[in-house]
Amino acid sequence: QVQLVESGGGSVQVGGSLRLSCVVSGYDYTRDCMTWFRQAPGQEREGIIGLWAGRVKYDMPSVRGRFTISQDNAKNTVYLQMNNLKPEDTDMYYCGAAGYSSGPPSEWFAQRPHSDFTYWGRGTQVTVSS
Repeated sequence: QVQLVESGGGSVQVGGSLRLSCVVSGYDYTRDCMTWFRQAPGQEREGIIGLWAGRVKYDMPSVRGRFTISQDNAKNTVYLQMNNLKPEDTDMYYCGAAGYSSGPPSEWFAQRPHSDFTYWGRGTQVTVSS
């Protein structure tokens, strides 16, 4: 059974940092497309930064230079390091996996909508206050 479990969310002040973790179990994700999404109540889930086979494939302008994605295969974990947090970063954050243990097809090299992702965690809340 595939599981993605996020942790590391919390409340911080503007300018603070958090590191989110996504522990993956049940399949080999190391060549898959792993992406961090965020979602506000009533809004579409938005992909903000993604890895393809362990290499960063995209990041949204709103987080560029502040957020970093990485994966530690020895720990089966994908990380999201968030620095210089802003109030507009307040959201529920989710880890999504495309679901291709042998690597996704080439069209996945472009950003894909959340509906294309197969596996999800339950999310972790990030709140940034001024």
